[in-house]
Amino acid sequence: MKSSKKAIPAEEFDRAFEKGKDLIPYLDLHSAKAQHPTRRINVDVPKDLLEKVDREAARIGVPRTSLIKIWIAEKLDRLGTAA
Repeated sequence: MKSSKKAIPAEEFDRAFEKGKDLIPYLDLHSAKAQHPTRRINVDVPKDLLEKVDREAARIGVPRTSLIKIWIAEKLDRLGTAA
């Protein structure tokens, strides 16, 4: 499928980003892919702990899984073992 998005030079895209302009017209979100491969895991968590995680995720406005990934990365950074 051919993209209908407008192409612009990288320098123009950077300037628009720095000015806070809407960049959606220049992005092809249908073919976007994560840069890092992911693996799905399952973790059993007590209900009361999960409810606390959900409240914090809602408070800062991110999905539960994003918050958990952020917390894991922060902990690994503090330990000096992050990739």
